[in-house]
Amino acid sequence: MKRLCSSAATEMSQQRISFKVHGRVQGVNFRSFAVKKAEGLKLTGYVTNTSDGKVSGEAQGSADSIKSYLKELNNGPSAAHVVKVDKKEIGVKDGESSFRVQ
Repeated sequence: MKRLCSSAATEMSQQRISFKVHGRVQGVNFRSFAVKKAEGLKLTGYVTNTSDGKVSGEAQGSADSIKSYLKELNNGPSAAHVVKVDKKEIGVKDGESSFRVQ
């Protein structure tokens, strides 16, 4: 029974966001940067280029890790120029084990 409670607590502490990064973010290794930062923060999810020149994705993990990740996205790699990062909280996904380029 204790194990179930701890599992439920772990699920409740997880959050998932969708994000979209605006600015000069394609052709500057932004997706690789996003994956590296997410892995370092033990996040799961994905990142992809959009047809309108932005980078978007989803990230899941602890609230503190998500907050740190958003700061990293706002900074971006040195060759990028981030204008803004939009985020939206969405439902947690079960069974995801990594962060990848999609």
